Amino acid sequence: MNRVTQPPRFVPTLTEIVQPAAAAVTPVPDAADPPAPPAPDLPHLQEQMVHRVMQRVDLTLDRLLRETVGRLVLEHTQALAPSLRDEIETVVRQSVNQAFEQELASQWLDKR
Repeated sequence: MNRVTQPPRFVPTLTEIVQPAAAAVTPVPDAADPPAPPAPDLPHLQEQMVHRVMQRVDLTLDRLLRETVGRLVLEHTQALAPSLRDEIETVVRQSVNQAFEQELASQWLDKR
């Protein structure tokens, strides 16, 4: 009674590849599958993002500061204009008076 019977289904045959249990959990990549993309370098990506954002902030801040400083200078110049005119008038009057006095003194000394 030599009967050939089929082996049980869970027993591997010589044509099957037997792998350890840990390898059975991890799927074997097929040659047709594309390779998985590399994991992103988060610190590098964050650094790039911060750099780009700071460039934009820098440009915007530069423009806004120029506009603000220009507006403030104009406002202060307009506010100072009346007092500057008064000061200039006073200085010019003093200079002219002093020049007249010196000229008169010079002519008076020459006549003697």
